[in-house]
Amino acid sequence: QVQLVESGGGLVQAGGSLRLSCAASGRTFSSRGMGWFRQAPGKEREFVARSGSSTSYSDSVKGRFTIFRDNNANTVYLQMNSLKPEDTAVYYCAARKIGGVYYSDYAYDYWGQGTQVTVSS
Repeated sequence: QVQLVESGGGLVQAGGSLRLSCAASGRTFSSRGMGWFRQAPGKEREFVARSGSSTSYSDSVKGRFTIFRDNNANTVYLQMNSLKPEDTAVYYCAARKIGGVYYSDYAYDYWGQGTQVTVSS
């Protein structure tokens, strides 16, 4: 069993930065791939970034967002720079299960409750 708790969301102006954190419980954290997804109002949840055998990003955030993890602290982070209004969404972290493709939410079996990020223009 893995429990995930996100924090760090908030309201920021366009061009600003935020760092999201996802604290995980459970002894299997270091062996699991982790991902960040987001869901904007009226839209489907979409892949943002993952950390596992390698790191990957969606095209919309590449070069602006960085995912990194501290296995000693059982925490994965998402550093978000140069934020844009279109980055406004609820951001979720998720723990990867075996199988599936990293950009699909079906590849993840544990999810946090989400944290709201709002970017004003």
